[in-house]
Amino acid sequence: MTKQIDPITLAVLAGRMEQIADEMDATLFRAAFNPIIAEAHDASHGLYHAMSGDTLVQGKSGLPIFVGVMSFAVKAVIEKAAENGDLAEGDIYIFNDAHMGGSHLSDMRLVRPYFHDGKLFCYLASVGHWHDVGGAVPGNYNPAATDAFQEAFVLPPVRLAKAGKIQTDIIDILMRNTRLPQSAQGDLNGQLGALDLGVKRLDELLAEYGADTVRSALDALQDRAEVLMRSELTELPDGRWEAEDFLENDGITDTPLAIKVALEIKGDRMVLDFTGTAERCAGPVNIALPTAVATAYVAIKHIFPSLRQMPGSCARLR
Repeated sequence: MTKQIDPITLAVLAGRMEQIADEMDATLFRAAFNPIIAEAHDASHGLYHAMSGDTLVQGKSGLPIFVGVMSFAVKAVIEKAAENGDLAEGDIYIFNDAHMGGSHLSDMRLVRPYFHDGKLFCYLASVGHWHDVGGAVPGNYNPAATDAFQEAFVLPPVRLAKAGKIQTDIIDILMRNTRLPQSAQGDLNGQLGALDLGVKRLDELLAEYGADTVRSALDALQDRAEVLMRSELTELPDGRWEAEDFLENDGITDTPLAIKVALEIKGDRMVLDFTGTAERCAGPVNIALPTAVATAYVAIKHIFPSLRQMPGSCARLR
């Protein structure tokens, strides 16, 4: 049973947990070797549900697209860990497969389970855009690419650390598949440092408030986000609206590509239907399912400003 939590304690804990994610962001931005992370802030950190992988808290300084895609990344690790059957404290998974974690192959994702008193409490995750991850052209932006392998080296979820011990062979593989190993090593170390900081801050928070109270706060924040989202939708008229636009071409074939969406609202539910959107094309403008979902989240959060700091507001309605 979820422990009841008073509004003041909830507000304090919400701020503390946001600060953890924000501090993880700041740690990587200061430590990263490449300016795409350090200056453009093409990165993100957050806390994610232990069972579902849903976003609980996410840093506010990273790119908005990561609000949606990182929950898919954590879900992929949850599935991989279940397959392995030996998830342990100190494990860290790393991968860049866009079909599992969204965005593109330059975004390297690290996911770490957080344990408290021997029990899984949540996941911590870090994503950052590395300068170069192999592929046909330096920097991985290849307008002539017709498959993912021409963009970059594809890494499925593998354990970078097992029970706290770094697997140096994984690092060796990564560093051999980049044209800028010094930059990649620096970015990797920055992400590992951000995860370490997240563990330290969560240890401090749970020692002060107790795991039950913090868990109840996370549950309450998710519930509140869902209530707010549904409340916003009930204020809108029921109906269905459609829009269509086009990409001029995919960079390979000079044929327009339709992007079509229908938005339907009924009571406290909203459905986005992309039927009629162009099929997968030859050029490098395709996106995977996690990115499509994330772009919808970003749009919704801009339509409803009161939901911007409520990461669970969309995920609970899927």
